[in-house]
Amino acid sequence: MILIAYATTEGQTEKIARFCAERLEAGGQAATLLHLQTGAEDMPECDAAILAASVHMGRYQDAIEGFALRHAQALTARRTLFLAVSLAAAGHDADEWADLDRIAQAFQARTGWQAGKTCQVAGAFRFTKYDFFRRLAMRWIAWQKGEEVNPHDDREYTDWAALSTEIDAFAARIA
Repeated sequence: MILIAYATTEGQTEKIARFCAERLEAGGQAATLLHLQTGAEDMPECDAAILAASVHMGRYQDAIEGFALRHAQALTARRTLFLAVSLAAAGHDADEWADLDRIAQAFQARTGWQAGKTCQVAGAFRFTKYDFFRRLAMRWIAWQKGEEVNPHDDREYTDWAALSTEIDAFAARIA
């Protein structure tokens, strides 16, 4: 069984986690989703694990960090994949990609868990989930990137085909 433990803020990481579970199950693997912000602290017995979280203000959610810290030894003993979700992963700015790598490495250093592989996954603008101030901030970020967005609609950047390839490769390494 493959554990998919995730933390989400506006819901895109949850959508990604569910997609991964469906992809694994379609390939004959058993997958269990664990939403860490519901108070789940125990790590179920599993053969492998995928952890997924999104970057906000240079850090991942506290729930994923606490989980990785508590279960670092058990995670390290298994094949693991870390899905690091962010809007920056949708772009091609070398400095932003270097920053994403730094954030992921710092997370792993703080928790003591070293992922078998880290995969940067593009997230989404979730304007329908933002409050007024976050909507303004996200519009400003989009404007800086030259993106035209409608502040009343969500815009998804996740590359589902690339994610499918990563999940299939992870499943193959387990088999």
